[in-house]
Amino acid sequence: MPVSGENSPLTTSRRTVLASGAALGAVAAAATALPLAASAAQGAGNPSTGEVFTLGVASGDPDPYSVVLWTRLAANPLAEDGLGGMRGTVEVEWEIARDERFRRIVRRGRERTNADAGYAVHAEVAGLAPGTEYFYRFRAGRHVSPAGRTRTAPAFGVFGSGLAMSFASCSQYEHGYFTAYRHLAADEPDLVLHLGDYIYEYKADSYVSPTGNVRDHSGPETETLANYRQRHAQYRTDTDLQAAHAVAPWLVVPDDHEVDNNWAGDVYEKPEIPQPNFIERRANAFRALYENMPLRRHSKPSGSHIRLYRTVRWGALANFHMLDTRQYRDDQACDDGWKVCADAADPARTLTGDEQEAWLIEQFRRSRARWDVLGQQVFFARRVNASGATSMDSWDGYRGSQERITEGWLDAGVRNPVVLTGDVHTHWANELKANYADPDSDVVGTELVTTSITSGGNGADSDPNDDNNLKLNPHIKFRNNQRGYVRTRITRDEFRADFRVLDKVTEPGRPARTRASFVIADRNPGLTEVAPPLGRV
Repeated sequence: MPVSGENSPLTTSRRTVLASGAALGAVAAAATALPLAASAAQGAGNPSTGEVFTLGVASGDPDPYSVVLWTRLAANPLAEDGLGGMRGTVEVEWEIARDERFRRIVRRGRERTNADAGYAVHAEVAGLAPGTEYFYRFRAGRHVSPAGRTRTAPAFGVFGSGLAMSFASCSQYEHGYFTAYRHLAADEPDLVLHLGDYIYEYKADSYVSPTGNVRDHSGPETETLANYRQRHAQYRTDTDLQAAHAVAPWLVVPDDHEVDNNWAGDVYEKPEIPQPNFIERRANAFRALYENMPLRRHSKPSGSHIRLYRTVRWGALANFHMLDTRQYRDDQACDDGWKVCADAADPARTLTGDEQEAWLIEQFRRSRARWDVLGQQVFFARRVNASGATSMDSWDGYRGSQERITEGWLDAGVRNPVVLTGDVHTHWANELKANYADPDSDVVGTELVTTSITSGGNGADSDPNDDNNLKLNPHIKFRNNQRGYVRTRITRDEFRADFRVLDKVTEPGRPARTRASFVIADRNPGLTEVAPPLGRV
């Protein structure tokens, strides 16, 4: 099978996949240990072996003066011990420059990594200029990484010229090729949000899409630290995913599959089947998550707990409130699934936990941003099916949380609340209502839901004239069941969203198109459908 980015018809710019063949300049002594002999399996998503930067580079969580730079060393990414064919302690150098040729280097530094860190590197680079584009790369001994592009946030109080932001979710490696990530990179966003299900925990062929699996997971279902490290590495070898990471800084939050399907707090997916090691499993998953994401040190896990909810400010333009809707929630009501369930309305039930809820409402009160954006995982708007049932895994299953968060942004006078969502493998555009039982009640916010990158296989287009989801839920204005991502452009006056789709993910390199575009106007919650922007597909 070809690598998912090879022989692609896509035309990419110099910033889409940034290569670095030059030496780093003045560098220190070689790494204190060399990798074991590389023997990674060749196949879809695997670059050539014999190097240590086979998992690419990434950056994340920018503020006006600093950003996290990330890489992870792996000469043999699929090694069963999860250590990528590495041994000993390795010294890794990094540098960040104002230009892609690295002629204007502004910062250099060194980090040490070893087996205890999974051979990951997190460099928090400070002393940068606000609202500025940078390029970065790493070196370990004779090995030089590809280069990445990153950006700092504007200074506090500064609007800037606008923000190009894309968001994505749900990339099941077996279900398709990651071509949507390649298209996302080609758009050259300033910022990327990933809203969960970055990896999937299943062993090969235990989760088969309707269109069939096109490639296999390595290893068993993930439970041990070695399992999770190996699985993250397998996903990271995909060159389309590497391109998306290299093009812009990311803000990430996990959902369920980074640990176990539909887990909730201390409760695993199937409580009827004993899983006595679940807390240890969750700790392993969180440790591997941190090792493989460009997160700041304050997100480093402590045992089975990880602090992931945080606000990232983009000048005066937007606050991104990144939420954790798994770790603190009550168990799903009525044994999960789609149910008519009285317990879902119990105001004592929580999706966010009391501490995170209070933190978020306080963020609303303090906000002076033009747009307050919730980056989170599960469906926020009310959504009923023909039998009147709602999803117990979504905010509908935690009605008290749903109502308190909505009331929180209303009481705080948030100027423009926008909820961004993943999880459901389908594009949706929703207006959030003060009272969903009254179709004429006020629109109090907007929700944009991204489909999956691959999860669920190819999918199919949806006919808005024959869609019960829209008929039963008039506040839902759009639904599409193809794969893709959402591309946005945020300015002082509007928040524009393009719903991007691919006709197939079971064939690498397929083209993408904009299926629908909507605008949210400043101080006017709700959706207006518009034509795609001129000159962009």
